Amino acid sequence: MTEQNPVIADPDQKIEWWGDIDGFINQQAKVTLGLVNDVLITNPPIVVEPLIRKMALLMIDNVLHEEKAAYRPAVQAFLQQRIKNAVEEIRTKDVKEGAVIWKLYNHSFVIKTKSVTIGFDIQRGIPGIEGFTLSKELMQQLIDAVDVLFISHYHNDHADEWITTQFLAQNKPVVSPPDLWTNLPIYAKVLHMERKAHQVQEIFLPNKGFKLKIVNYPGHQGESILNNVYLVFSPEGISFSHTGDQSNLEDFEWIDLVSENFKVDVIMTNSWAVYPGQRLAKGFRQRLIIPGHENEMAHTVDHREPFWLNYQRLGDPKEFPWVQMAWGEKFHYLPNQFN
Repeated sequence: MTEQNPVIADPDQKIEWWGDIDGFINQQAKVTLGLVNDVLITNPPIVVEPLIRKMALLMIDNVLHEEKAAYRPAVQAFLQQRIKNAVEEIRTKDVKEGAVIWKLYNHSFVIKTKSVTIGFDIQRGIPGIEGFTLSKELMQQLIDAVDVLFISHYHNDHADEWITTQFLAQNKPVVSPPDLWTNLPIYAKVLHMERKAHQVQEIFLPNKGFKLKIVNYPGHQGESILNNVYLVFSPEGISFSHTGDQSNLEDFEWIDLVSENFKVDVIMTNSWAVYPGQRLAKGFRQRLIIPGHENEMAHTVDHREPFWLNYQRLGDPKEFPWVQMAWGEKFHYLPNQFN
């Protein structure tokens, strides 16, 4: 028998964890994610990933595919710090060429060009888990830096009423499907643009003084959930599509024809949408794919889509280039790199 260790205030100095399973798992997550963070900083997103970056992403999968992961202080700290760093970059980054794309939590993306900053499905994390909810103070800094918000559909891992209210308070447009917050006062202030394939529409950005061209494709999650699939054109002529949780076979009627109508630079798609025969990718003929929605911590473990599965789903990046990103990472997209 080993004598019980005295209580050590600093877990980093503790050398035995017998009888403290939760403490052990959390400390293991802390050590693992600390190393992951170091690797991600020195090995940023790239189409052809070095082995060390692949290993770091799989280490994230291993930590997050534990049932209590969202409640672990180490996991919460990893999320909070990486999103905090991303928000600071979004606020201060001077983009002179192309576009810088940040991936936040879940399927939230922010794109910044020389002239405009665009947000997609910005939300604050998991309601009810305090450490896994991003603070209003941090999100307000992000909202201050973003010019327009696009919401794909009504699920709360994509739509956040408080976020929308803050955008509207700053006279910044918010676009959503017509079935979101129908009984709330903000409904009349949100833009519900016509859901029509291949039709270019315009949104005026009062705080910028110009219009943004978009196509609001009539997508669906499953059979009946309205899911706007946006194709947004920056004033610099770069186009970005965010597919939300698009997953409806009938919608391939218009998906198959997107590239015949428009040049698409980047699509940000839920990670499971591309792989059935690469049909979505063949329809968009985009220059770059950025998968999203991996490791959604409100899902059960079997549906927390892992990074390792993307390698099987998206396949060889030589055919359709794709870049995998962890929470808080950014990628500088330059169109001439993908000609």
